[in-house]
Amino acid sequence: MAAARAVGVDDHALTRVPTTARYSWWSVALQRFGQISGLSQFVLGATLGFGMDFWTAFWALTLGSVIVEVLSIFVGIIGVREGLPTSVLARWTGFGRVGSSLIGLAIALSLIGWFGIQSAISADALAGLVGVFPAPVWSVLFGLGVTAVVLWGFGSMNWAAYVTVPAFLLLVGWSTVHELARFDIGHLVASAPPGPQLSLVQGTTLVAGGAIAGAIITPDMTRFNRSTADVVKQTVVGITLGEYVVGLAGVLLAHATRSADVTAIAVSSVGWVGTLVVIMGALKINDWNLYSSGLGVVNFIESVFGRKVNRATVTVLLGVIGSLLAAAGILDRFADFLTLLGVAFPPIAGVMIAEYFVVKRWRGDLEASRSSGTLPATAPTWVPATLVVWVLAFCVGEFLDWGLPSINSVVFAFVAYIVLGKLGLVRGVGVSRDMGAGAPVSDETPGVASGDSPDSPDSPTPNVPAASSGASR
Repeated sequence: MAAARAVGVDDHALTRVPTTARYSWWSVALQRFGQISGLSQFVLGATLGFGMDFWTAFWALTLGSVIVEVLSIFVGIIGVREGLPTSVLARWTGFGRVGSSLIGLAIALSLIGWFGIQSAISADALAGLVGVFPAPVWSVLFGLGVTAVVLWGFGSMNWAAYVTVPAFLLLVGWSTVHELARFDIGHLVASAPPGPQLSLVQGTTLVAGGAIAGAIITPDMTRFNRSTADVVKQTVVGITLGEYVVGLAGVLLAHATRSADVTAIAVSSVGWVGTLVVIMGALKINDWNLYSSGLGVVNFIESVFGRKVNRATVTVLLGVIGSLLAAAGILDRFADFLTLLGVAFPPIAGVMIAEYFVVKRWRGDLEASRSSGTLPATAPTWVPATLVVWVLAFCVGEFLDWGLPSINSVVFAFVAYIVLGKLGLVRGVGVSRDMGAGAPVSDETPGVASGDSPDSPDSPTPNVPAASSGASR
């Protein structure tokens, strides 16, 4: 354990984040914006623009953003109040220890898969720009570079965001303006879509479905916020700007080029700048893919095997595995599986929100331990009703051919859990002793330890009440 701490930080993987390790809302908002503003968002905007006129695409982005923001805010409020990541919170928000381990495993498999795929995409760009090494070697180098950032936790990821997010925006702006300079923007806004028409419902589904998995892991990020008001601000600013700035640029480019493959066009038209766009966009998304994957594995091991492992050690192992799989080209074959796995995420939000804000079967346990900075002494081993709701909600999202699939599954899970809760059917089976109960969290702050001033607006601030705007409810 000591050796692992020498090369990284555990970053409160299984404990509450103390008040001295909370960051300004703007720092967290920048991280959220970095999650949304990537090449995948660029491609999404192009897909909408290819099948929609500008203003229909605008409303699809708006409605999809609102859906994701509402879920992110409610789940994020749980995170800031309790200072815990999603997979740990799940123990007392309806899933019990067994359910939380399943959530941790699902998060880990999904995100480490996407980590590898993003690394492979960046490697292709680096091989074309720099040469020297073939793409498989660049996959490993890029993956290990991201791993080095994530090794030091939220503090180092925060500094990375201050470099990569503005750089990505500048590069995207440059490449987009360069390509659109030959066109009349007013004409593009008024033009008909060049491809097969998409309905508003279809477009909204694409927007919400593409970001809703990220909404589920919001507590991994918002546990570093200082108040519920900060959660609202950083979510609205981060997601709205991410959807509009990058998404609408993709819409306009699709209308200009009369093609949905605008990424290749925009990137190739500006040479090395386009390659940097790919790399910068992937880096900021990939660090959170790896970070949340590590948290999920740490929770899974602790829940299933009763052993605490250091997050930094797990991060290194996952980073190496993901990078090697990317280099081998294996992960491309699992994209459909990863997409299917993502369908399992939306119902998690419905259950967590229903339990924490409505049913409150285990809410009192969290509140009773919050003032001491510890975790509840026990957690239900498993909750049969929740697992049934989770499976049924997954089926609703996957097979019901009506409305928005991700929202259908969230709403079903939310309503079904409340109904079962009011009927007294939400009950834990077995009781598990929590290994972290009774041990107050350390106020050791990675950012301060690395030289940041505690008085800096972007550094953790001491003596700030955690979740001050609503923790007493």
